[in-house]
Amino acid sequence: MTKAHLIDEVSRAAGIARKESEAIIEVVVDSIVNCLRNGEKLEIRGLGSFRTRQRPARVGRNPKTGAELQIPPKRIPSFKPGKELRDLVNKLPGVQVPAAALAPPDQPAQ
Repeated sequence: MTKAHLIDEVSRAAGIARKESEAIIEVVVDSIVNCLRNGEKLEIRGLGSFRTRQRPARVGRNPKTGAELQIPPKRIPSFKPGKELRDLVNKLPGVQVPAAALAPPDQPAQ
């Protein structure tokens, strides 16, 4: 799925104009980027958590010439999926997942 497909899906599901759903998606993505840029961790219950990891400086090699080069340290964004997302992704087609498995831990399944 591309960002454009996501915008169309939000527009259709929420019954709002495409321009409004595009603005919503842009705000969400910008908020995630700004949070990571500031070194903060972002957790979305049911989805997962975003954070940055520090990669140390290292010596690399140019694959064409074999020359050594210094690779500077950098922060790498990472995503760790939550348990609910992992369970939903691993659900086999046609197999029913018990409602209790999908219900939040503080609410009983119906």
